[in-house]
Amino acid sequence: MKIAVFSSIWIALLTINNVGATTEKESDAKHRAETVAQHKAMAKAHEEAAKCLESGKPEESCHEQLLKACKGLGIGKRCGMKHSH
Repeated sequence: MKIAVFSSIWIALLTINNVGATTEKESDAKHRAETVAQHKAMAKAHEEAAKCLESGKPEESCHEQLLKACKGLGIGKRCGMKHSH
């Protein structure tokens, strides 16, 4: 009797552990997809800023456009990317 109860508890714990592992994998996949989307959005904003500069518009205007496009995505004044001028 004790063995049957112990076995039932052990099986239940293993089942719960497997469900947790699946949820963790799904969570990792979701996080990865969100990160990829953020990087693509930042890359698009930077590409648009580069095109703005290539068009001859003032740097200040292009940087303002970049800040608007990157709102909530990147960190800092340049949407998470820094370089010297």
